[in-house]
Amino acid sequence: MNEIIREIEAEQLKEKVDEFNVGDTVKVYGKIKEGNRERIQVFEGTVLKKQGGSNRETFTVRKVSNGVGVEKTWPMHSPNVERVEVVRRGKVRRAKLNYLRDRVGKKAKVKELVK
Repeated sequence: MNEIIREIEAEQLKEKVDEFNVGDTVKVYGKIKEGNRERIQVFEGTVLKKQGGSNRETFTVRKVSNGVGVEKTWPMHSPNVERVEVVRRGKVRRAKLNYLRDRVGKKAKVKELVK
């Protein structure tokens, strides 16, 4: 039974997955279907967490829009996620940035990673 599930999941994986980490500021190009038309909408924010594995892997992006925090969780291997573009790399020391939800203004920023 497990072999069958693994085969089905392997078919659903994307060949090329965009490389980004927690703390990075990213632009997620998501496909949106409106009636019979399809368009791409950009969602730009900070990656709070990545979780799961295989085709169940997801990542959560947070942005502040009109003073209100908005979070979206995207499946990594979804056909509705066209691509993920890294705007800037973030320097963080933990895997989940849930503490950013309580912060406002400059405190909510993540330091940029300088190489």
